[in-house]
Amino acid sequence: MRDESLEKRLKSAIRNIPDFPQTGIQFKDITPILLDPALFEESIEAFTRFAKARDAHKIIGVDARGFLFAAPVANRLGVGLVVVRKEGKLPYDTHRESYALEYGTSTLELHTDAIAEGENVVVIDDLLATGGTTEAAISLVRAAGGNICGLGFVIELEFLQGRDKLDGCDYLSLVAYE
Repeated sequence: MRDESLEKRLKSAIRNIPDFPQTGIQFKDITPILLDPALFEESIEAFTRFAKARDAHKIIGVDARGFLFAAPVANRLGVGLVVVRKEGKLPYDTHRESYALEYGTSTLELHTDAIAEGENVVVIDDLLATGGTTEAAISLVRAAGGNICGLGFVIELEFLQGRDKLDGCDYLSLVAYE
């Protein structure tokens, strides 16, 4: 269940950048949230409560803005932080998953030793748009033997129906745009 007070304050902080990174894309800039320590703290707390309630053993941050929210959550819970990076950024053996973006394609990677068989994992990212990135992250976790126990997003663009690709996973979005 979304915290309406937090959502309202987050929406007032998020900047809309038209035509970025391509014409027709309305980019949601979260950097003003990071400039407001109290608002950033509340966001981290919401994700921490969500992950704790799901008995997470690991927190995944998705490249790159997901790292900003996932790292403090993992630290507070005393669990490992796993990074899912764009192709070619991780130095060790990886699982790979390609996916479609709203404006192209990309590939994500996860170290093959980052998640132990049966570990509960919460994936945190800044944005749920078409769901391709999250769908790829879910596939990577499952390929590594982990269980998705939750997904967290700062922003959900509901009109793009990305939740349809979440494969029934429990999720929290702090802000939704219809």
